[in-house]
Amino acid sequence: MTIPPQPLPMRSAGARRLRSVLLELQQSGRAEQALAKFDTRDLHRLRHDWRIWARDDQLPPFQGCGDPAWQTWLILGGRGAGKTRAGAEWVRSIASEAGAHVHGPELRIALIGETLDAARAVMIDGVSGLRAIHPDHERPRFEPSKRRLVWPNGAIAELFSAEDPESLRGPQFSAAWCDELCKWRHAEATWDMLQFGLRLGDRPQQVVTTTPRPIPLLKRLLGDPRTVVSRARTIDNAANLSGAFLTAVRERYAGTWLGRQELDGEIVEDRADALWRRAWIDGGRVSRRPVLERIIVAVDPPVTTGKRADACGIVVAGLGEDGRAYVLADETVEGCQPQIWAARVAKAYSDYRADRVVAEVNQGGELVAIILRQVDDNLPVRMVRATRGKWVRAEPVAALYARGRVAHVGTFAELEDQLCNFGTDGLQGGRSPDRLDALVWALTDLMLSTSGQPRARPV
Repeated sequence: MTIPPQPLPMRSAGARRLRSVLLELQQSGRAEQALAKFDTRDLHRLRHDWRIWARDDQLPPFQGCGDPAWQTWLILGGRGAGKTRAGAEWVRSIASEAGAHVHGPELRIALIGETLDAARAVMIDGVSGLRAIHPDHERPRFEPSKRRLVWPNGAIAELFSAEDPESLRGPQFSAAWCDELCKWRHAEATWDMLQFGLRLGDRPQQVVTTTPRPIPLLKRLLGDPRTVVSRARTIDNAANLSGAFLTAVRERYAGTWLGRQELDGEIVEDRADALWRRAWIDGGRVSRRPVLERIIVAVDPPVTTGKRADACGIVVAGLGEDGRAYVLADETVEGCQPQIWAARVAKAYSDYRADRVVAEVNQGGELVAIILRQVDDNLPVRMVRATRGKWVRAEPVAALYARGRVAHVGTFAELEDQLCNFGTDGLQGGRSPDRLDALVWALTDLMLSTSGQPRARPV
């Protein structure tokens, strides 16, 4: 895939000179001595001048006289590469009085995250979020009941979740910041609703900050001539990251499929020996589920507990009247106590009005069913035991995808990454395919006979 060249950053000559001097002083160990000569007001102003401290890839693209106006600034980066800070600083710049004349006097900004909780935790309250990066006198006020930020100058940013595209129907905006676009469950629908709302001012613009995944929406944005792209690797932000973290992740993931995506910010297509193909998943993706005859909640419990334990894979799927299986939800929870993942299973069973729970009991035996029934003693639990290897069990399920008999209702980024990174030797990095295992159990129960062969379609 061809990615447009990195745009020139918007940095004044004075800011470039000052940045160069500060970097030289830092490298020589004389920065503290030099900064001691500044008074408190100047130091405060210097600290919050993003044009000085930002890397080139973190600054808005320069738009000279006669240059075509960009509509989308797409910031692709690895984990911890500084994407969030770049997005927050862009919002800060347009919310300030200096930027108001570009976007109109009634500035309205949309802030869209994977979920409302994620949007608030990262985009507003995070260490690189909007409230943290402002100096005290400019800091916006957050109004939780209205899900909005209000700046002292009257600019307003409203918070939205990609879980609810319809919430974007009606409001109108001058600008938008979309965080972790490639993790949005309803990416296409949410993006479409946002585009209809970007209609205030002479030049509505939007910034997207995301670790890339090869989803159709991202590919389409990359091919749009109104999109400019910035790219950053995790290592590019080493000065602001733990040395132990960098050493650990590079030792484990450098050069791997996952490392190229999560550390280097590359758009990585299918692994050569993967059992699943993204084209199969994308080709069967739907936005709404049909009438379903049966719904299953499948759970793949972890062997251990605690922060370093494997995740507990929990996937919800149903069988449609058309004979296709529909993946409805990925409710997987990361390293936690049995009572927590059991409560999540029970909630999924209730929320989706499922018919039963299918639980793998290879590791926990009868204890798995006991834990589940401690949370809800009415849960109908079917215990299953793996007698064949993961690849052998997964093959007939992958074949269902190849034949178009499985559809994902929305996008499940982590689950789909596992499917398309599952090869003959399992997942790269030796991780547990917890989400994949739960999916295989759910679709096996719905679609396959005890021999692993597809059940006949209903007439």
